[in-house]
Amino acid sequence: MQPFRMMTDSLLAQRGHLVGWIPVCLGIGIGAYFSLTFEPDLTIWIGLGLATVVLLIVSRLIGYAWAPVLMALVLVCVGAGLAKTRTEAVAAPVLDFRYYGPIQGRVVNIDRSASDAIRLTLDQVVLFNIAPSETPQRVRLSVHGDQPYDRYEPAETLMTTGHLGPPSGPAEPGGFDFQRHAWFLGLGAVGYTRNPVLRLLPADDDPGLTVFKARVAISRHVQASMRADTGGFATAITTGDRSAIPEATMEDLRAANLAHLLAISGLHMGLLTGFIFVVLRSAMAAIPHIALMWPAKKLAAAASILVGAVYLSLSGGNVATERAFIMVTVMFIAVILDRRALTLRAVAIAAIIVLALRPEALVGPGFQMSFAATTALVFVFGLLRKVDMYRYPKWVRGPISVVISSGVAGLATAPFAAAHFNQMAHYGLIANVISVPIMGALVMPSAVLAACLAPIGLDGIGFWGMDLGLRWILFVAETTASQPGAVGHVMAPSRAVLPMLALGLLIVVLWQGRGRVLGGVAACVALGMWSVSTRPDLLVADSGGFIGVMTADGRDVSRATGHGFVSQIWLENDGAPVEQAEAAMRDGIFEDGRRFRATLGEWNVLQVSGKTAMEELAGCAGADVLISNQRDVTREGCMVFDQTVLRQTGSLALRSTDEELTITTARDISGVRPWNAYAYTKPRPANLVLTKENGPQAQPVLAER
Repeated sequence: MQPFRMMTDSLLAQRGHLVGWIPVCLGIGIGAYFSLTFEPDLTIWIGLGLATVVLLIVSRLIGYAWAPVLMALVLVCVGAGLAKTRTEAVAAPVLDFRYYGPIQGRVVNIDRSASDAIRLTLDQVVLFNIAPSETPQRVRLSVHGDQPYDRYEPAETLMTTGHLGPPSGPAEPGGFDFQRHAWFLGLGAVGYTRNPVLRLLPADDDPGLTVFKARVAISRHVQASMRADTGGFATAITTGDRSAIPEATMEDLRAANLAHLLAISGLHMGLLTGFIFVVLRSAMAAIPHIALMWPAKKLAAAASILVGAVYLSLSGGNVATERAFIMVTVMFIAVILDRRALTLRAVAIAAIIVLALRPEALVGPGFQMSFAATTALVFVFGLLRKVDMYRYPKWVRGPISVVISSGVAGLATAPFAAAHFNQMAHYGLIANVISVPIMGALVMPSAVLAACLAPIGLDGIGFWGMDLGLRWILFVAETTASQPGAVGHVMAPSRAVLPMLALGLLIVVLWQGRGRVLGGVAACVALGMWSVSTRPDLLVADSGGFIGVMTADGRDVSRATGHGFVSQIWLENDGAPVEQAEAAMRDGIFEDGRRFRATLGEWNVLQVSGKTAMEELAGCAGADVLISNQRDVTREGCMVFDQTVLRQTGSLALRSTDEELTITTARDISGVRPWNAYAYTKPRPANLVLTKENGPQAQPVLAER
């Protein structure tokens, strides 16, 4: 009974600290739902609902100490239910074929793609010869050519001729799932046009687009009032519009770990509302009657919440901004109620609200990095309350706080940034220490001043202050990025690493007592798993026209041009990004016309592009695995992955040993879910392991092929 008593005592010690575990349990349920390789049917959901009811009843009957354990299981079930509910709520038609023809729609968003092309998101979509019930509710169209950004207006109806297709699957098995991302954005098709875009109808008066119109108007005014480089930065931190920031500047900011300054998150929301709070409270305190008769602090807190709400609306309301607004709202409500403002309880409430509204945010880098930084800062500064900082000179306390906050936030977000973006900024702490104070002391106050003076036409005074501060930040970013070794590259971890790491760190922060050690052990194990992660020997794009094989010098790709996006992702996930042309010069793939051959131990892989090259191929030409971008290729003596098969598998990852060749598909990892069901319409191919016994004769078989 001694172990049982120890566990009971440990659970009792958590009383009073359980709120922080609510979003953790919800997150486990949400994560479990998104990690499934099948969509649970109604029977499973009914069973889960009944299990939830039983757990609730039993939790009332079980001992006081153990009831939270059952409630945790209930919350896990609730989290899964939230994810399913959200998935069904956003369900909309998805285009399941390649379309070329007339495209008509109303502009509901304007931004830029990674290739610097203007990108329009359209609703009220009309496509030629497609029924309204099968037409996507929203499409995203990149407009190529020399197109001025201010040519397009919010809410106007446009018409052009272009290409559309369904959202693409992961570039490699287990990679970023754009199909799922697009599903929750409401995008039923993506594409491009190189033709003129015509204005069919002027902007309508839909009140639902009022905020979008205001955002665009403010963005264009700010850009017209400032220099090109600082104007793009200014619009990013005021309206969330990053379209005017050159890609080179973005790379510098990422290399200096200053890209977070672009995201309207806790820093911006805290600086803005904090500045408003201080100014209003000081102004009211300066008037004796108001200071004595009115609750100045509470009024200033309420006004700060309203300002934060306006800022949230203008910024577009992404996850980081929502989290930041909820955090400052909880903080100022605590001020109004005379309670302590910054606690882990406030972070937990923010996480609960975000997960309840947008469960899909859990799997995105924005949610993970935002809450990692906030949780770590609140936890560490909670520990520092025991340290007497007043024994240090006043001029020292400020810099110490900046260094600590930058260091803690950087360390907390580093593993998530490395996992999602495959890079680490080595000089990020220094860059943040000399940049963040400028953002708080000059840039954000100047932005508030510009907003206040805009009605009388004197906003240029505020823009002048913003320009000074932003020029300094851009100078720091460029200088830092140009230093040797400024950026380190990291291999993508296996799928289990981030969940284990996050759970381990949460145990360290939230658990009361010696059990925190177990969290530290779990985090160390996760980092150990990351350090021994390996990459596939060979990757195959889902088009069948591009492969990449790992060599001693890095991954060799089959083509120096074309498939650039896929190539970039592969090389970044390898932790060794180089230009595609450089990667194509490595010795790993041997080219013979339109044929590309790679050897994996005793196994030979051949990729053939084009109908003519396929017809000229004699049998399998000695290959064990034949990859082709043609349809319905039939060959005896090798395993064939043509366009028909690849449509049902997605991209491929091959790993070889002396005894067998294992082929993992994107479908194996992502499964058949609502967001990709339009692509995987037939049973999963079988027999995707070659051994010396079965040889290449085991073919991937599709029903009704």
